[in-house]
Amino acid sequence: MNIAFYIAIDHLPLGVAVAIEFCGPVAVGAVTGRGWRERAAIIVAATGVVLLAGVTLDSGLAHDDAVSGLLAIAAAAACWAGYIVLGKRVAGAGAGIDSLAVGMVAGAIAFAPVFAHTAPTVVARPGVLGLLLVVAVCSSVVPYVLDQVVLRRTGTATFAVLTALLPATAVAVGAVVLRQVPTLPEAAGLVLVTGAIMMTAGARR
Repeated sequence: MNIAFYIAIDHLPLGVAVAIEFCGPVAVGAVTGRGWRERAAIIVAATGVVLLAGVTLDSGLAHDDAVSGLLAIAAAAACWAGYIVLGKRVAGAGAGIDSLAVGMVAGAIAFAPVFAHTAPTVVARPGVLGLLLVVAVCSSVVPYVLDQVVLRRTGTATFAVLTALLPATAVAVGAVVLRQVPTLPEAAGLVLVTGAIMMTAGARR
């Protein structure tokens, strides 16, 4: 999930990538929920994603970059949906954090052969290595541990919508830090996706 997301934001604006990735949690909310709002949220989210994808393909980005980014973020969204469902089962088993540690070690071993060739370059640059460790802790260790704590106390649909502010946060960070100010069509797509998240959240109250 994280690797696909990092590939995506290498090609797409941060806010657009996060918004499209949210199709995963919205889909979980729709499938596990029982009301009409969850079903309608899928339509609203899909409309927003289609708008964002269309704007991305027609933007100044190279076509290959846009396609690569959209495919990567679609994969990340699917992985996120699976992570929520499987994470709930792991948390429910009562050993969520221990199982998380085992899973992360297994993931590191599985991907080590793919990325081992980059290790000498990173290790030789202490500044890059330090940033890498900060990203690893802040993007994987801390949030996934907190996820396990929350998933033990909530349902999958509820958890899927607890992060409703993430698209707006990503847009703000992208605009301030990366100078990625969304266009009006992009803003409309972001509003639709955020609205879909809020619809699902309202259905779970």
